[in-house]
Amino acid sequence: MSLAMNTWRDEILKEFPTGIARLTIVVDPDGLLFEEGILEAVRERGFELIPFEDHVAFRYAYESKFRTRWDWGEHIDQCAVLHSQINDLSGVPFDLLQAGRRLSFSLGDIFPKLSYPVVSALDREDLDALYEAQRMHAPGPLGDNATKEFILRHVYKIAPELIKQPSDLLLVLLRRHYAGQNIPEVLDERFIQLLHQCAQFGDWPLDALVADREAFFAFLQERWPIFLDHEAAKRTSLVSEGNTNYNLAFEGPVDLPFDHDDIRVYIDNLFVEGLMHPVSHDHSDILSKTWAGIGIRTSSIEDKTRRLKKLIESLKESMPVEDAKYKDWLHFARGWAELVLLINEQAEGIVRDLIEQAKNLQSQVDARFTDWLLNRYSCLSNLPPMPPVMLHHLPRFLSRQMDGDRYAKMALIVVDGLSMDQWLVVRNSISSCYPSFRFREQAIFAWIPSLTSVSRQAIFAGKAPVFFPSSIQTTDKEASLWRQFWSDYGLKPNEIVFIKGLGDGSLDSVSEALSHPKARIAGVVVDKVDKIMHGMELGTAGMHNQVGQWAQQPYLSNLFNLLLDNGFQVYLTSDHGNIEAEGCGRPAEGALADLRGERVRIYSNQALRSRIKENFPSALEWGPIGLPDNYLALMAPARQAFVQEKQHTVSHGGISIEELIVPLVQIERVAQ
Repeated sequence: MSLAMNTWRDEILKEFPTGIARLTIVVDPDGLLFEEGILEAVRERGFELIPFEDHVAFRYAYESKFRTRWDWGEHIDQCAVLHSQINDLSGVPFDLLQAGRRLSFSLGDIFPKLSYPVVSALDREDLDALYEAQRMHAPGPLGDNATKEFILRHVYKIAPELIKQPSDLLLVLLRRHYAGQNIPEVLDERFIQLLHQCAQFGDWPLDALVADREAFFAFLQERWPIFLDHEAAKRTSLVSEGNTNYNLAFEGPVDLPFDHDDIRVYIDNLFVEGLMHPVSHDHSDILSKTWAGIGIRTSSIEDKTRRLKKLIESLKESMPVEDAKYKDWLHFARGWAELVLLINEQAEGIVRDLIEQAKNLQSQVDARFTDWLLNRYSCLSNLPPMPPVMLHHLPRFLSRQMDGDRYAKMALIVVDGLSMDQWLVVRNSISSCYPSFRFREQAIFAWIPSLTSVSRQAIFAGKAPVFFPSSIQTTDKEASLWRQFWSDYGLKPNEIVFIKGLGDGSLDSVSEALSHPKARIAGVVVDKVDKIMHGMELGTAGMHNQVGQWAQQPYLSNLFNLLLDNGFQVYLTSDHGNIEAEGCGRPAEGALADLRGERVRIYSNQALRSRIKENFPSALEWGPIGLPDNYLALMAPARQAFVQEKQHTVSHGGISIEELIVPLVQIERVAQ
């Protein structure tokens, strides 16, 4: 095996030339073919990947999409690729083994000198850096610890031996947590072991700060006022009184070098993007004129204007490029949600120039995101469910966490229609009223079209919409699909809970269902936000106002507490978001559309869809990616809707970043 190739992918892709065989069976225990770049390259060569996890789902996809059409002589994808998670082919049907050629790939083959258990823990996106490091440094055989240190140094740019001062450690942790970098637990453990060898960090709560992103930001937040006091003392005749009144939740050093040149850049971004929050200070008049002013609460309009200006600049610089990875867009969506929230808060006080800059940026983001989706979206559904990338991954994500623990209990709250910016409203409202909650925030892709019957149903089915064609126009089958998934996983009927129609009133029925001693998995639908949206006439700002008022009521926090009190790990997500859109006119299609949504029309006939598009040339004909072949979507142009011209509405169904990237949040409770 030559290491002179450009990337590790080349070693795999060389096995997929065109015109070899219609069916290829791949043993891929490390999931290498489901890496984003591999998926794209394999598909460009005419191969389609079909996971061999669910025998029934596999047979349906293989027979309907490939074998039957091959038998009819159709020239479709020259080869379907069967991916098997198992280490041998004993479970593969005999007729497939007879028909297909066989391949096998392993991380052990690609990285023969490194410890396989350590390498296998890495995110597949980190393999590029590791492959290059292996090529450049040509290590001899390395054991577990040596492999860990090799990866820390060359993949994550962490050299523990060079971390001697608090600023060194802070910089490493800021770089990691700001980017949301996922470092495997086995590497974190080794890193902490090496840090403990330095007496400088003896009092640092390293176990929390290294691995726990939310804990690290909370650690910084509670020490920020101390730093401001010291800064104020430098500029006045005051004498700092130390930390006697700070009531710190985290042990460790009181004073942190926030003003270090390399650290200041990160601190600025943390406040801009809402990961840290400005605080009041008695000497805000002095401190607000310094670099630390971004972390000082002054007048509301002044705060928001200053933050908005910097956020626009930051988002311009960080907008994902054409060939970006999906994680780049998920990260960007978090900052974008902060912008949407800011621009709709007290908009009348914001400088008009900033509003225009935000609108121009919005147009650029919409265009860039649409182009990226057209090129890369089709690969997302086949990515591994750990971490979950699309909503239908969530049941498998939860099941993986339950594996091997017969007492584990999981709850998934689906807040219908909750966009990322509205989640920030919910989070801020709950945090101010009920500070005992801690939120571990991620993001995830909804299905296209971003409709409840498509995307929410995919959540509870744990499958792409192509596998529930008979119910794709309704949500009536959600409970049975949820129960079927968990029954296939091995749970008994009395261990599975499904409740919908929540958001107001009493939680007695929920309490009764959850208190059953056998209950282990709960699917919960809260539809309050969707109801607010469909009656909304005041646009995004009105949505934020009403969602915030609802979140301040005890209903949602009581639901969180109820689930946590009953021993459930709690996750919250949404089936789709929403945007404020302007009417571009109603299509004259009569009763021929299968679904007449405001942001999307669904047709079963290609000719009809094309005819309607002639009157809306900027509308997007979306291919049936992961959808039944006769489920043909026509998306309204940009931020427009198929309603009366110039009419404003809040709706969903399209492919804007606000509609398609939704929150995924683990909810915990901390001691007060």
